[in-house]
Amino acid sequence: MSSALKLPNLQGATAEEVLRWTYANHRRVALVASFQAESSVLIDLASRVVERPEVVTLDTGRLPEETHQVMDAFRSRYGIRLRVQAPDPEEVIEMVAEHGPNLFYDSVELRRHCCEVRKSRPLARALAGFDAWVTGVRREQGPTRAGTAIVAADAAHGGIAKVAPLAGWSKEQVWTYIREHRLPFHPLYDQGFTSIGCAPCTRATKPGEDERAGRWYWETGGVKECGLHWSPGSAQ
Repeated sequence: MSSALKLPNLQGATAEEVLRWTYANHRRVALVASFQAESSVLIDLASRVVERPEVVTLDTGRLPEETHQVMDAFRSRYGIRLRVQAPDPEEVIEMVAEHGPNLFYDSVELRRHCCEVRKSRPLARALAGFDAWVTGVRREQGPTRAGTAIVAADAAHGGIAKVAPLAGWSKEQVWTYIREHRLPFHPLYDQGFTSIGCAPCTRATKPGEDERAGRWYWETGGVKECGLHWSPGSAQ
């Protein structure tokens, strides 16, 4: 991991070069995909770098059906090893029994609790045994992501490398790549969605709204994050 922190030259590297470095310097790499637009780009790039990259995705139990459709599209086109990680059934049963199935509407604290049970804890379990994980987070996506490093030690997951090859990319760059390479992409983008998560927690955005305005849209003035890339005590 220390080698990752001593590579300032990665700041000027292309996304493909970052991925090549990641796979060359880590025994086992998880490409964590939400199957949003950034995932389309990363899966395509990773498939050019290694054979059958390991792709981890979180099935929260509340995903829109379109997310499963795009998963199948990528499995058909690429030789990826797809691992679908679900939340612990007992944790979900306990949470719903105490707070109800739609607890996320009741308070920010309960929404974060739901995200922790359905996303953060499953990701921690999924990353066990990996030396690095790749994410599609971009700095442009919002203030909590503006300081995203291309490579950093991920204290939340045992200090493994967290790699963000697209950190410096714009939304336009992402979609230019998708169009030029004719990649599959999530069907909900064609319905006005600009950031896609669980079905009850995501809506299409309106003209002029922030890219992540459709996430937890009933909350006002809060942080539009679930806990995978940000926590209440984080510096970002």
